[in-house]
Amino acid sequence: MGKKIILGSASPRRRELLAQIGVEFEIRVSDKEEIYHSERPEDIVCELAMMKAENVASELSEEERQDSVVIGADTVVVLDGKILGKPADAEDAVRMLSSLQGRSHEVYTGVAVTAFSGNVETQRENYAVETKVYVNPMTEQEIRDYAATGEPLDKAGSYGIQGRFAACIDRIEGDYYNVVGLPVSRVYRTLKEMNAL
Repeated sequence: MGKKIILGSASPRRRELLAQIGVEFEIRVSDKEEIYHSERPEDIVCELAMMKAENVASELSEEERQDSVVIGADTVVVLDGKILGKPADAEDAVRMLSSLQGRSHEVYTGVAVTAFSGNVETQRENYAVETKVYVNPMTEQEIRDYAATGEPLDKAGSYGIQGRFAACIDRIEGDYYNVVGLPVSRVYRTLKEMNAL
C-alpha cells in the first residue's frame, strides 16, 4: 500500500499543511503557462489545479511516475463574483483590503489528484471547496498598517488568514485550511481512497 506523493505547488503554506497532517511528499513545480477557459470561480480553480497536476505529471520521468500520486491546487479569493488575484504592490493591497473590509467574500480552492499505477494513470479526482469569509470593518489606518507589513504581497486577495490578518476576521463558514490554501481533510480522504497512504 502507499504511493509516492508529489505536490505540484510552490506554495509554502500548502507544503506546511500537508506536512502538518503527516503526509510524506516531494515538491515538483511546473513553470508551464496556465491559461484557463472556465468562467465560474469554482470551475476556474478546478481547471487550473488539473492543469498544474497534468503539467507536473508530464514532466516526470517514467521512473518518477511509477506508482505516484500528483496533487495540483489553486486558490482564488472572490468578491461579488470577481476574482481578486495577488496585489501588484502595497497600494493595490490597500485597494483590495478596502473592498473586503466589513463584508463577506468567498475563497475557492481547486484540487486535482491524479494517481498512477505503474506508469498508467488509473484515477483522477478534481473538485473545488468553498469557504465564506467575513471580515470586520477596518479603518484606513488599520488597512495601511497591515499592507505595510508586506504580508499581503504574495497572497490572493491581499491577506493571509493564518497571519496578522487573523485579527480582522469576524468568522468563516467552511474549512479554515481551505482559506490557507489546501482543504487538507478532503485531500487526506482522497489520498486514502486512492490507497496512496
